[in-house]
Amino acid sequence: MLAEFDLIRRYFTLSCNDARQSGVALGVGDDAALLTPQPEHQLVVSVDTSVADVHFPSDAPADAIGHRALAVALSDLAAMGATSRWCLMALTLDQARFADDSATEAWLTGYARGFSALSQRHATVLAGGDVTSGSLSIAVTVMGEVPSGKALTRSGAQPGHVIAVTGALGGGAGGLAAWQQGERDSSHPLLARYLWPIPRLEAGEALRELASAAIDISDGLLADLGHLREASGVGADLSVDALPLAEGLEDALGTDAARQAALTGGDDYELLVTLPSAHVEQAQLQLAALGVPLHVIGECRDALGIHGLPAQRYHGWQHFKGETP
Repeated sequence: MLAEFDLIRRYFTLSCNDARQSGVALGVGDDAALLTPQPEHQLVVSVDTSVADVHFPSDAPADAIGHRALAVALSDLAAMGATSRWCLMALTLDQARFADDSATEAWLTGYARGFSALSQRHATVLAGGDVTSGSLSIAVTVMGEVPSGKALTRSGAQPGHVIAVTGALGGGAGGLAAWQQGERDSSHPLLARYLWPIPRLEAGEALRELASAAIDISDGLLADLGHLREASGVGADLSVDALPLAEGLEDALGTDAARQAALTGGDDYELLVTLPSAHVEQAQLQLAALGVPLHVIGECRDALGIHGLPAQRYHGWQHFKGETP
């Protein structure tokens, strides 16, 4: 097994651009990174921790684990309408799970490949981090930029504003169910949605001047809509029939279970936004040019709470409490 600093140099000295273009004055290899944000921009920072067998299966493909660890963090930047620039990564590697050094190196090669491919796709430079031994987990800090005063937040929704989502819902939950049932074909549409989520960074930037509030869907539509409603002080009318369901979800689960997965399943990493009705057509056109549909699923209202749901009780996910109403 390589020593810590040799491991960092071999697998994680990643870059997608020339240092001067990427804004990294000093990157991997020193005590800290030196970064240069653009003038008249605010820095947007978020951290996300992924733990084996909590957030992803420990026996998932290594490149999928690398991709997923970065993707779920980048999704938070997308929800703010930010442009991604840099990231930091702390990898805790469970040596006990590998039979020998060659198995470790094969896993690290795959992991770095998945992480690097996504970082390059979104011009996100790995500017530093840490590698240690212990139970497998990955903490990724992402940093982006947004023109000063232009960030999307959760608190701008108003009664009468439309509620919409990008893409399709329920694929994360459907993919996890497929994995648990033994599916391992990475071309399976639901499994791909779970293992290889797509952070909607371009969509977030396109919505920056049009949406009034935004959040990414990580804990389930209802749970994340609850965070947005609380921050904005509004209620919501939802149309369950209007929910866009992931490809193959109804065939796999049936209509009722598919709708429940879309409402509460989580791991979709789509954007949930509110916007004035006058902006909907323009937003849909701009996202269509990116290949991303925007579906209207409801409307904000004065009366608090969520209205329009069937009588059955739906739940969202919250760590330490499990499912919550």
